[in-house]
Amino acid sequence: MEKPVVTQAMINAYDEYTHLTLDRRAFMEKLTKLAGSAGAAAAIAPLLSANKAVAEMIKPDDDRLEAKDVTYPGTSGDMKGYLVRQKNVSAPAPGVIIIHENRGLNPHIRDVARRMALEGFVALAPDFLAPLGGTPNDEDKARDMFGKLDRTMTVSNAEASLSYLANIDGVNGNVGVVGFCWGGGLANLFATKSPELKAAVAYYGMQPPIEDVPTIRAALMLHYAGLDDRTNAGIDAYRDALAANNKTFEIYIYDGANHAFNNDTSAARYDKTAADLAWKRTVDFLKKNLA
Repeated sequence: MEKPVVTQAMINAYDEYTHLTLDRRAFMEKLTKLAGSAGAAAAIAPLLSANKAVAEMIKPDDDRLEAKDVTYPGTSGDMKGYLVRQKNVSAPAPGVIIIHENRGLNPHIRDVARRMALEGFVALAPDFLAPLGGTPNDEDKARDMFGKLDRTMTVSNAEASLSYLANIDGVNGNVGVVGFCWGGGLANLFATKSPELKAAVAYYGMQPPIEDVPTIRAALMLHYAGLDDRTNAGIDAYRDALAANNKTFEIYIYDGANHAFNNDTSAARYDKTAADLAWKRTVDFLKKNLA
């Protein structure tokens, strides 16, 4: 059987479904029209969505790492998270907060935290759905929950996560953040609010209110996918505001890449070349700004 052909229109429809207005039924109806039949749509849909079965580059029991679920104080109750560090490290290391997509703290983001720990950081992946009971296994339910989060409380929980991580034994006190998709937008917003954040990396994240740019203290690295028209619409205004306010920032646009190009669990949208380059740039940037 030939591998189904995934077109850009199909990827755009999936992006509309996961980020804008489509519900599952409407998405499948649109995908069926694009694919030509219900059978073809059923074969293509898994290629567009994330596959938990391929979520791990670094195994949870990797003997180079110490990884555990943690609970710490949040704004209005306990926050939950996943904390990872290398074993047998004597010198203090920088801390990095990993902020999930609009699927919550899932196996993929836990894996990203392990990857970051192997780069020499103490990584914390908070579950920002903790105030609503935590990330469910059903990704559609998880996406629905994000609309119920209070933005001010969410930013405060990011600050609580920073405070917790900065004060862990073995952390040098310097903390950065890396966010993906929804988490990229939160990384941008968090940078406008936090006086303690040293560095922020946003992968295809929505830009913060331009009027808040003057309050940014962290160095910024912004990764965008060339085909991500929805997110990219705000790049120019954000760049101009950052430059006008003399902020430290780097912007990279990866031609031919789609939104979520870093997520290796999504076969249709993952772009290994862009992901590898963005990751190297991210790690180098964090090492420079969190030393």
